[in-house]
Amino acid sequence: MTQRFVQLVLDLLAPTVAPEFDKKAPSGLTDQSLIAPVSIVKKPQEKTVPLPDMLVPARFRHPQANREVLLGDAVVAYALQRARRRSIGFTVGADGLSVRAPAWVTVAAVDAALREKSGWILRKLGEAQERQQRLEHARIDWRDGTVLPYLGAPLRVVLDPAQSAAGALREGGAERQLHIGLPCTAQPGQIRDAVQAWLMRSARQHFIGRLDHFAPLLQVRWTRLRLSSAQTRWGSARADGSICLNWRLLHYPPAIVDYVVAHELAHLRVMDHSPRFWDTV
Repeated sequence: MTQRFVQLVLDLLAPTVAPEFDKKAPSGLTDQSLIAPVSIVKKPQEKTVPLPDMLVPARFRHPQANREVLLGDAVVAYALQRARRRSIGFTVGADGLSVRAPAWVTVAAVDAALREKSGWILRKLGEAQERQQRLEHARIDWRDGTVLPYLGAPLRVVLDPAQSAAGALREGGAERQLHIGLPCTAQPGQIRDAVQAWLMRSARQHFIGRLDHFAPLLQVRWTRLRLSSAQTRWGSARADGSICLNWRLLHYPPAIVDYVVAHELAHLRVMDHSPRFWDTV
C-alpha cells in the first residue's frame, strides 16, 4: 500500500513513454488486391470504415487563441499579442502556446517562425498536456477518510469536531491518521486548506530537524528556512545560508527528503554542480 501512495506523487514527474506503432491494419480493412474475384455479380456496397483516431491531427488550443497554424500534423491555436519588442517570442504553458511579436512583423512571418520551431513547440505542448492529465488523475478528493502520502506512507484524514483547529497526528493502530477539527459537513476547500496548513507546519518541523542533523556532518551553517510551493523545483540554497525547500517533499519517504536536504546544504560549501560538489554530497 505504501508503494501505491508514493507512486501517486512520483507519477506527477514521471516521463510518458510513447506507445509503439501498431503495424496491424485497422479492423474491417483488408487487402483485396491479391484475392481473385469469384463472381462478377455486383456485391452490396460495404459500410464505410471510419479512419482511426490516430489519423486525426492533434489539436492544441489556447483559451485566448486568435490564430491557428498547422505545425506538422497538429493544428495549434495560439494567442498572438503585439508587443514593443525587437523579435518574435513564444512560450508554452499550461494554457498552450502564447506568441508575442512586434507590430511591424506580419502574421505570415509569425507563422513561419513557429513552423521553424515546430519540433520544440509540439514537444513542449505534448509535455504540458501530459503533465496536466497526470495532475488531474492525481487530484485529491478532499473529504472525510481521504488518504494521501505522508513521508512515504498512507495518511488518512479524519474529520473530528472534538479536535483542535490545528489538527493532530495519531499513529497508534494499523494506520496513521490526521485528525482535523472540522465537522463532517465541511466543504472540500475547508478540508484542503486545513490539511495543507498542517502539512506545511509538519514540513517545517521535519525539515529543521534534518537540517540540524546534516549541517554539522557537512561542516556548514544554515541561517534560515523558507518553504515553497514550486511545481518543478524541490529546493535551493543561497550563499548567506538560507535554505528553501518545497513543503510537498513531505509526501516522499524520509530517505528522499534527506537527500534533498543534504543536497541543498552541500551548496553552502559549493554553489555549483561541479565534481567537487558531488564529492561533497
